[in-house]
Amino acid sequence: MAHKNKSLKKSGDFILTIIVLALVVFGVIMVFSSSYYSALNDSGDPYDYLKKDIVWAMLGLVAMLFCTYLDYRVYAKFAPAILAISLLLLGLLFTPLGVTRNYATRWIGVGDFTIMPGEVSKIAAIIFVAWYLSRDPKRIRSFTKGVLPMLALCGLYFGLIILQPNLSTAITVCGIIIGIMFVAGLNILYLAGIIGLGTAGIALLILTDEGGYRLKRLTSFLDPFQDPLGDGYQVIQSLLALGSGGLFGVGLGRSIQKTLYLPEPQNDFIFAIIGEELGFIGCLILITCYIVLIWRGIHISLNAPDMFGTLLASGITIMLALQVILNIAVVTSSLPPTGITLPFISYGGNALILFMGSMGILLNISRHSAR
Repeated sequence: MAHKNKSLKKSGDFILTIIVLALVVFGVIMVFSSSYYSALNDSGDPYDYLKKDIVWAMLGLVAMLFCTYLDYRVYAKFAPAILAISLLLLGLLFTPLGVTRNYATRWIGVGDFTIMPGEVSKIAAIIFVAWYLSRDPKRIRSFTKGVLPMLALCGLYFGLIILQPNLSTAITVCGIIIGIMFVAGLNILYLAGIIGLGTAGIALLILTDEGGYRLKRLTSFLDPFQDPLGDGYQVIQSLLALGSGGLFGVGLGRSIQKTLYLPEPQNDFIFAIIGEELGFIGCLILITCYIVLIWRGIHISLNAPDMFGTLLASGITIMLALQVILNIAVVTSSLPPTGITLPFISYGGNALILFMGSMGILLNISRHSAR
């Protein structure tokens, strides 16, 4: 039996490993396909995004391997420090190190090197909340010792991220924290109250927006065809791409919408290009891969050897599920545009490295789990 457990510890979750690597390879292919004309237009090099994405994928693989072999319990020792670093990075956005693109300051960096503190805050929040609630599992039953501190953390993250402005990431981070609280044993009445207050707060934020930008995005989502050349343009082009794909798609590399009709197709709306080129069948296979990945995350969480491992794996799985659901909902015009990337597929180094590193953490927890 000891020999069996030892070999199990060495192996990790094979299904999760294969799916993650397959998604990353597929993501690199689709980034190249979707960005060809954008890259040619932006830099004159049609392979620009491809070359950068391959570099990010290689760095992500290194992060994944490192996290796979680093004992996940190490994160608990540094949880407060990791939280402090993430908050410091968010604060640095409002210094000269902050980089503004498209009227939003979401990056800090020097020269070509940039980092997105909003992405870092997701994994930092997961580690800290998992550590805090696992130290004393009874905390979550106490409003003052468990619920209130976590709500305060939600408020702190939300406030710092919304100033960028980045409402979608702020909602995602808070959703992750509340999700971990639920897994830890949050009272269902508290959960209903938190969701109600959160919904009311977001509605108030949208309605009191001075420029009316957020309200405009909401109304354009309800009927994008009211302003087909303005706020509804990107969603309409996305729907045209999905509709053009039909059942089997027009063929890999043959998308029409990526020829400068759909803005930045390699980013948040890459799922629309997948739908156009690979059709409904291609989208269905991709969604199935995500479902299996989420299932493996839940399996690892349920079989983790301790409370910290359970909450850590749960948080990572919740983060993955939230981003998949939000991204696909936006692309299919089921939700207002949010700016949430599609995990492992959308172009972006910060998000790719974060998710691959997170999958490494899941693999490490699985390696420590008993059968």
